Amino acid sequence: MHSAPPNATNTVAAPGSYSRREQLGWYLYDWANSAYTTTVVTVFLGPYLANITRAAADANGFVFPLGIPIRAESFFPYMISLSVLLQVLFLPILGAVADYSHRKKQLLGIFAYAGAAATMGLFFLQGDLYLLGGLLFLLANVCFGASIVFYNAFLPDIAAPDQRDTVSSRGFAAGYFGGGLLLAANLVLFQRAEAFGLTSGEAVRISMFSAGLWWALWTLAPMGTLRRREPVRQLEPGQHVLTVGFQQLAETFRNARNYPQTLLFLAGYLLYNDGIQTVIGLASVYGAEELKLEQSTLITAILMVQFVAFGGALAFGWLARVLGARRAIMLSLVIWTATVTFAYFMQAGNVTQFFILAAVIAIVLGGSQALSRSLFAQMIPPGKEAEYFSLYEVSERGTSWLGPLFFGLALQFTGSYRIAIVTLIAFFVAGFLILSRVDVRRAIVEAGNTPPARV
Repeated sequence: MHSAPPNATNTVAAPGSYSRREQLGWYLYDWANSAYTTTVVTVFLGPYLANITRAAADANGFVFPLGIPIRAESFFPYMISLSVLLQVLFLPILGAVADYSHRKKQLLGIFAYAGAAATMGLFFLQGDLYLLGGLLFLLANVCFGASIVFYNAFLPDIAAPDQRDTVSSRGFAAGYFGGGLLLAANLVLFQRAEAFGLTSGEAVRISMFSAGLWWALWTLAPMGTLRRREPVRQLEPGQHVLTVGFQQLAETFRNARNYPQTLLFLAGYLLYNDGIQTVIGLASVYGAEELKLEQSTLITAILMVQFVAFGGALAFGWLARVLGARRAIMLSLVIWTATVTFAYFMQAGNVTQFFILAAVIAIVLGGSQALSRSLFAQMIPPGKEAEYFSLYEVSERGTSWLGPLFFGLALQFTGSYRIAIVTLIAFFVAGFLILSRVDVRRAIVEAGNTPPARV
């Protein structure tokens, strides 16, 4: 594990002190890590690692990590699933340790730089080194998830209750714009690889390395600006960090029942966010298989989403100030439902309709996620931010199989991608109905926080 970067333990700030400098540094961590999700996870690593794995496969198309026979095409999906499982197991413990020790800034730096280093290590992925690629992705993805827990946990520290919707939205907007900028540059490099004297494989490796480097360099901003609110707590004699983590986590689970409205919100979030993640993950498949669109069209749409989502996140931050975060999220769910319905009626081969679909998705994508984060931050008890945000992260990942399962079953029994995509409406409707029953002001007061002027 890497040591913490410089300035990881700088001076303690007074609780309730907020500064634009600190908020800007916080925004730039989203700018930093989004390059990993866009360039590596969304576009380049999956197809490239599949080719590397096929090169290592036997005559029957199987590889044998740890002696286990796995079809080459299944290796990367299995690595995704394993990384999710590891996050479900470890993130709550790490969150509890962070809250107990008051070291969430140091842990943010450790996991950010470990993830960035693993991402840069993908530059050496070539030939038949599929196992190296799988292990580096595993490390990068787990570290990414851990760093997001500590990053999110800073939101109540850096923004007053009335600012959190705006600040959260700006963070998401920065991430979409930063990730989009690097992805645009890397797509130019990939598409013009020969002009630069590179093979397509070399262009992919350079692109993945650049994402890790981008992540590492821009992480210097939050590490130089974010401040601790409480002195670091040392372990008492006889205590062990893991033992303390489990004890803290057990206490969190026991106390969670005291916040029924927070748990109700979390249940609604898990449902509608699963619908969102499924649409994001399967939109390209739907475009390719049902709408018969070219790969170049799909990649262009992915790039466009990054920049439109930048404006969408900011717009929903403004909307939350007018309507309140809960109502703004509910409006976004109505739009999500209309978008999925529109996808059902789209004409095959109609590029214009697909770009309209992608643009609407982009507008509501950042807003629904940013406001969900800021609303949850209002409803969790002070001093437990990392623990509750770890539950927020792993709960999201733990249910991320539901939407794809609904989609897959509908496709299997009907043979229709259109019917499969429209089944996802159930997730948005269920999330909307649960969210409509959440008493946000009560939830905030129960958690011991001050409600903003408009909820």
